[in-house]
Amino acid sequence: MACSILIVEDEFAIAELIKINLKHEGYTTLIAKDAFQAEKLIKTELPDLLILDWMLPGTNGTVFSERLRGNYRTKNIPIIMLTARSSEQDKVEGLEHGADDFITKPFSPRELVARIKAVLRRRAPQLTDDSVSVNGLTIEPSTRRVKCEDVDVKIGPKEFKLLHYFMTHMERVHSRTHLLDQVWGDHIFVEERTVDVHIRRLRKALEPTGHNNNIKTVHSSGYKFTSDAKDKK
Repeated sequence: MACSILIVEDEFAIAELIKINLKHEGYTTLIAKDAFQAEKLIKTELPDLLILDWMLPGTNGTVFSERLRGNYRTKNIPIIMLTARSSEQDKVEGLEHGADDFITKPFSPRELVARIKAVLRRRAPQLTDDSVSVNGLTIEPSTRRVKCEDVDVKIGPKEFKLLHYFMTHMERVHSRTHLLDQVWGDHIFVEERTVDVHIRRLRKALEPTGHNNNIKTVHSSGYKFTSDAKDKK
């Protein structure tokens, strides 16, 4: 599934090269030349992943990364740090300041794309095109299909995103606020009861296959998707 990537890089040629290659891969991109500009963009809309240069004017990448990790809204953004530094100590420092991965300049666009996909699989699997299967139910993000034993399941676009998030975050309890942020986007302002409406629609769509029972209501907490469809709550 397409995701948005914020490139924080003060060298225009490098930033444009990254942007062109990521656009070719289907990603949406924005460019910031420093941490100040990046913060302004993040306030408007939270990116799905950050490509962050170590050496930035003003606030450097490690300080900015640490600042993001200390903020509730931005603490879970996957971060790939770019740097000309190559020593083990430098890499350790970058990782200790919140980076999820570390790429040394110069690098190939193919390597960067591969690293992005690897980080997303690890940190944000709902943003990948990998198929996911649970108890015979399969969701295919690349084709926007949900099927059970090769029979298509009819499902709306928001319910598709909700199901995909559930199936890539199995057995975890998600509050309504968290689901709104992850499925609707943190820049979209809708009421929490909207989640309940779409959960009902999703359960109804999954009734013919019995997978509606995989969605559990956790009292006073929210919802979770489990591989155990017994004892519906």
